[in-house]
Amino acid sequence: MSFKSIIQDMKGELGSISRKGFDVKFGYGMRSRSHRVVQDSSVTVDAFKQSCWANMPPELLRDVLMRIEASESTWPPRKNVVACSGVCRNWREIMKEIVKTPEISGKLTFPISLKQPGPRDSLLQCYIKRNRSNQTYYLYLGLNQASNDDGKFLLAARKCRRPTCTDYIISLNGDDVSKGSSTYIGKLRSNFLGTKFTVYDAQPPNAGVKVTKSRSTRLINMKQVSPRVPAGNYAVAHISYELNVLGSRGPRRMQCVMDAIPASSIEPGGVAPTQTEFLHSNLDTFPSLPFFRSKSTRTESFQLGPLSGQKDGMLVLRNKAPRWHEQLQCWCLNFNGRVTVASVKNFQLVASPENGATGQEHENVILQFGKVGKDVFTMDYQYPISAFQAFAVCLSSFDTKIACE
Repeated sequence: MSFKSIIQDMKGELGSISRKGFDVKFGYGMRSRSHRVVQDSSVTVDAFKQSCWANMPPELLRDVLMRIEASESTWPPRKNVVACSGVCRNWREIMKEIVKTPEISGKLTFPISLKQPGPRDSLLQCYIKRNRSNQTYYLYLGLNQASNDDGKFLLAARKCRRPTCTDYIISLNGDDVSKGSSTYIGKLRSNFLGTKFTVYDAQPPNAGVKVTKSRSTRLINMKQVSPRVPAGNYAVAHISYELNVLGSRGPRRMQCVMDAIPASSIEPGGVAPTQTEFLHSNLDTFPSLPFFRSKSTRTESFQLGPLSGQKDGMLVLRNKAPRWHEQLQCWCLNFNGRVTVASVKNFQLVASPENGATGQEHENVILQFGKVGKDVFTMDYQYPISAFQAFAVCLSSFDTKIACE
């Protein structure tokens, strides 16, 4: 029997069990209210215990799940891996052990993968689509070389203009991009000139950060929200663009200081902080297939303090200097075919010499971003930054820069 048949058989059996429990417990289909039958939940549990999938020996179950995970290497077939994780708690725990981080596997599977560093030896290819009408940006995982295909949705961001700054709210849900949403995971904030940006994470980047309590309440969408909703006050990166009035100094020059990533991470054997779960959240309950959404839970609101021992050891990224092409009469970078349209927004980020990077480490492109259509841009990234951090950095390139053009 093929894995696809197993999944379909499993879904059908569990679905019939679920419907059976619902009918008995809530008197589904009864016409008279006076004759409703109320049964305790043990009936549903007993029915589930009768399932051959629930009674499968742990060793056999682990082997089946390992085979499914190994056979589904790319999306959309990889949704079967996610479906297995949503069956029950035991299946979920086993699958979370089997599925490796993007650093090792090079795959984006669960929502937490977007907060984990990318693969070490290759660029993970994604693309961004811009919707000018509502100032929204969508990040997709490319399923093939074409950037206009129906890729796997990853993240969405919405631009919010304010009197003194601009915010880009980042969410796991493309239909509900707001700071009050349970799927809000962070934001990008610019200064008035659009030359300096700060990336905020709604969760602490690692367990060792020092935090201090902020004010106990806050307002979102004119409603008072519990102070224990993640407020996105963890600064994880700072981006700055050099002043370049009238373009007199050539193309844009940018620098990214990754507050949450040590400079040693780019060295052989270096390690970058890796989040393993969404803290104080139900995002890992997997209520639906595509990058799950859940109700917001309450957690204490904090503001990030200085990272101890890392102030002078943070990873610094700079854009790779383009070269002037005499024949084409323009500035050029080698994007290996991933960028096809000339734009001031195009860039490649490499480790700064300030980190002590020399030779191959200095030349390795950690993030590249470029235009391929009117509102389509490619975004490729690798270790030690995550998809969330890469997306936030690329969003800074979209913002209007009064003194940098």
